[in-house]
Amino acid sequence: MLNYSSAEEAVKVIKSHQRIFVHGSAATPGILLKALAARKHDLSQVEVVSISTLGDMPLANPDCKGSFYINSLFVSENVRQAVNSEQGGYVPIFLSEIGHLFRRDILPIDVAILHVSPPDSHGFCSMGVSVDIAKPAIEKAKFIIAQVNKQMPRTHGDGLIHCSRFHSAIEVDEQLPQVNYSSKLGESEYKIGNYIAEMIEDRSTLQMGIGAIPDAVLSVLGNHKDLGIHTEMFSDGVIDLLDTGAITNRYKNKHPGKIVSSFAIGTDKLYKRVHDNPEFSFHEAAYVNDTAVIRRNPKVVSINSCLEIDLTGQVCADSIGSYHYSGVGGQMDFMRGAALSEGGKPIMALNAATKKGHSKIVPFLKQSAGVVTTRAHMHYVVTEYGVAYLYGKNLRQRAYELMKIAAPEHREELDKAIRERFGSFVYAF
Repeated sequence: MLNYSSAEEAVKVIKSHQRIFVHGSAATPGILLKALAARKHDLSQVEVVSISTLGDMPLANPDCKGSFYINSLFVSENVRQAVNSEQGGYVPIFLSEIGHLFRRDILPIDVAILHVSPPDSHGFCSMGVSVDIAKPAIEKAKFIIAQVNKQMPRTHGDGLIHCSRFHSAIEVDEQLPQVNYSSKLGESEYKIGNYIAEMIEDRSTLQMGIGAIPDAVLSVLGNHKDLGIHTEMFSDGVIDLLDTGAITNRYKNKHPGKIVSSFAIGTDKLYKRVHDNPEFSFHEAAYVNDTAVIRRNPKVVSINSCLEIDLTGQVCADSIGSYHYSGVGGQMDFMRGAALSEGGKPIMALNAATKKGHSKIVPFLKQSAGVVTTRAHMHYVVTEYGVAYLYGKNLRQRAYELMKIAAPEHREELDKAIRERFGSFVYAF
């Protein structure tokens, strides 16, 4: 039986100069973070590590400078200001390898702050919709503080922790963060979705990144048959395809009959569906994102997006120039895993232009931009204007393929850049 305390009492274990892990995504422990932020005058240089978090992140507020340092493993909107200042930093790393940082004491964890389900009759709590990097973090943490939420789904897989591990715990009953990507879909996203849907064969295994484009793809797959899901994350669009019968997971080699993921973000529709549902299996990212595991499945289709791609196929997905915007995440894990899968298709999907009309297909990446996916790993690139296949093509050929799917108003400029770089000769084959 758990003995609950107040949030203020629970966070007293945290001391200055410690490193704390914060549970992320839809499992962000907001009440404990608010209580910890209230201690800003008592604490100095507490390092906060996490992947993306949802909702308020009071530890990143300017008035917490000096008290908390945000060392982000994947930059979310609520920490961007801190990470791009002296109040924080960004660690570029594959999602599949973050667990190594904890287990090998490269980033030793003093305190882990979790958001979990209530304990079952045996005392086990579930890490719910975010197992990802939380599992290795709690293995190494000296102290664990838990926000026990009656509305956190109890998920199947490998995300259980016994309540005897908790140094302290608080009890809450509050809704998880709600994110509806389908509300952001426009005409260009649906065009991209239709192009990709035509590339997906029945019995394929799908991985979707975060955002509107993956949900656009899912929205037009209703007539497909026997699709499987092995992905680092998923949202509400997967539930719709389960209901239509398009997703059966029948032909997966790894975990047949189950949707495998490391975290999920969506609405209550999703959270209620995954609760105590053995059709969903949540595991740590080191396993889900392991290319050796991914490639075991047939016809893996990896669908990811980016901020910018140059004419040779170099992909920037984590920064705008030197401004840290998101993170490396699992993009490379799945792009490579799909390429190694029998019949697999690694796909980079993006709108051809930004909301301000700037081309996302560019002659050169912005100065200081990070290359997340290398040009050697690129196969398919999809915009609302078509599909470019880059694999096996030289740099000049790639440039022309990408120019063809750029926004029409930018093609003349790109053509000029191609000629200046590679000359006017074009292969006749």
